[in-house]
Amino acid sequence: MMLSKKRNFVSKSTLLIFLTALIVSSNVFAFQETQNSFKQYKGKVIEKNSNKQLVFATVALEETNISTISNTEGEFLLKVPSAIKEGIVSFSFLGHTTKKISLGDLNADNNKIELEISVTQLEEVNVNVPKDAEALVREVLNKKGENYFDNQTLMTAFYRETIKKRRRNVSLSEAVVNIYKSSYTSSKKDAVQLFKARKSTDYSKLDTVALKLQGGPFNTLYVDIIKYPEYIFADETIDEYIFSFDRSTFINDRQIYIIDFKQLPSIREPLYYGKLYIDVENKTLKSAVYQLNITNRELASRLFVRKKPANVDVWPTEIAYRVDYRNKNGKWYYGYSNVLLEFKVDWDDKLFNSVYSMTAEMAVTDWKSNSEGATLKPKEKIKKSIILSDEAIGFSDPDFWGEYNIIEPEKSIESAIRKIQRQLKRDDKNGASK
Repeated sequence: MMLSKKRNFVSKSTLLIFLTALIVSSNVFAFQETQNSFKQYKGKVIEKNSNKQLVFATVALEETNISTISNTEGEFLLKVPSAIKEGIVSFSFLGHTTKKISLGDLNADNNKIELEISVTQLEEVNVNVPKDAEALVREVLNKKGENYFDNQTLMTAFYRETIKKRRRNVSLSEAVVNIYKSSYTSSKKDAVQLFKARKSTDYSKLDTVALKLQGGPFNTLYVDIIKYPEYIFADETIDEYIFSFDRSTFINDRQIYIIDFKQLPSIREPLYYGKLYIDVENKTLKSAVYQLNITNRELASRLFVRKKPANVDVWPTEIAYRVDYRNKNGKWYYGYSNVLLEFKVDWDDKLFNSVYSMTAEMAVTDWKSNSEGATLKPKEKIKKSIILSDEAIGFSDPDFWGEYNIIEPEKSIESAIRKIQRQLKRDDKNGASK
């Protein structure tokens, strides 16, 4: 069955998968830095008492636009220009009390940041709970001109995408991008420029199938619900959701409504379900965590698989999204998003199927106002159909990222890179001895 025109809103916001013939490539990069024009601070954000690692915690230098995100192991790396001698670094995480530490009190390495849980019930605070959760969501979407950036901005962002076969990394691509972001009240799409990029790919682990993500940074950029509501809460689909109030929590010490949403039982086509985190005081969306309903795996598969061999079945087992917003001078803006896609690949002539996970994440690490309305020339813009792993080039330059803030690589990624590096060194030695 073909999806209706209305349902195309869903498919436009997703990542696409190419299953193509085997392509062999061996590029490598290293995660080492020199510290000429900046200082760097490493550490881990954990929950106090439980020592649970806090994933996607925000690390920001106050009174600047410099920030980063902790990785899936709670580790962070923050780079600060050497010219900045003093400052306060804030560490914040959903449902926890924000912690602020003087820049001078941070070590270059091994900082252990403990955040305390801060959860309360709505009944325990003096707030008026709206009776209609859906009406609150509509109000949030309608107030984007008041609460979010109403001017153009130039953002620097770090983007990473990975492909894993079960738990083994087989493809890693990263980029620093410049985002020419239009105001939240404008219908103009954001433009993206690729500044630096690199990759490490080992297709030999992909069972003669190469999986590629089409769209690159746009996949994460379009998770910005406030800028692109048509990809989840379009005017013609918002009526097809059920909204309800959950408990209350805190983000950055601000009271937050939590609203659950899911599609109506009568809707057959896959829509989304998850949670919206809305600031009580000014009715802004602070964060959203949600998934695609993949109960009907055949319909869900059509949204993602662009091309595949005839003797292969591919279906999703999990499609998850997250977006976080930050506040500066009373205005909110897109700060971070990630997408997780997990698929099973079943070959007709193989006894066991393969499981692949594909992740993409992007964090805004700096920004400034684009008051002059600077734009990109057509040839400078990356296309929405970009496949970053085809565009990027492998690097082993230890100073590659320089002063740009990146999301600290996970141990599994570092391990995969070291293995490929060792293999390349062996190949170089063998080649030289011939």
